Amino acid sequence: MGVDFKKENHVAYITLNRPEAMNSLDPESMDQLVDIWSTVKNDPDIRVAVLTGTGQKAFSTGTDMKKTPPPKECMASIYLRDGQPIIPHMKMWKPIIAAINGYAVGGGLEMALACDLRIASSNAKFGLTEVKVASLAGLNGTQCLPRAIPLSVAMKMMLTGDLIDAQEALRIGLVSDIVEPDELIGLARKYAEKIANNAPLSVKAVKQAVVMGMDLPLDHGLAFAHLLWGVLRDTEDRKEGFQAFAEKRAPEYKGK
Repeated sequence: MGVDFKKENHVAYITLNRPEAMNSLDPESMDQLVDIWSTVKNDPDIRVAVLTGTGQKAFSTGTDMKKTPPPKECMASIYLRDGQPIIPHMKMWKPIIAAINGYAVGGGLEMALACDLRIASSNAKFGLTEVKVASLAGLNGTQCLPRAIPLSVAMKMMLTGDLIDAQEALRIGLVSDIVEPDELIGLARKYAEKIANNAPLSVKAVKQAVVMGMDLPLDHGLAFAHLLWGVLRDTEDRKEGFQAFAEKRAPEYKGK
């Protein structure tokens, strides 16, 4: 199987499993990912997802150019019918953690950019190298990388196609943490379970407030965040959270 999937403690673990091909995505893997993201989005028992790759060499290098045949239809037909592959299916209010275990290049980095939290192993490498093969980072790279890091740094990466290492990625804010390769999944699990133990509706509301608020003027973003605070005010989980705090016990959230 090109992509492995499992669920534990309200956490979905999605693992790109083609290490012999740098965890690149062939057509079958892309179809699997679409189905998996649909499951993550619609399964109420899943509260957070972790995306990673098999091995310690590569997170993903994007499309497997050796196994992806040229399309038989014109671009207009494909785009207007299907839109972009994979990335739109990752759009949800449940948080997604990218555990970047090696090379995150091209579409691999674009998938990582679609995640909410990015952590990396010390041997990770990052780049959008499409200009070197007469292409362009057309999934989300040209739009999301400049929103994630300083514009001049993003432009340098995209125009030169050069890679940066994990330390540079941490310095510019592309990732939040760096650990040794054998510690990466443990850290991802720690963050995922910590998020999953929080009130599910609050977690979704935080992501929605941030994602939508970044496209709004500050005053409008503040008003939207206050509206979401009001939406959460009367939930069963909020009452449970206050009661658990008073009783000095762990809350039992149900997403209601």
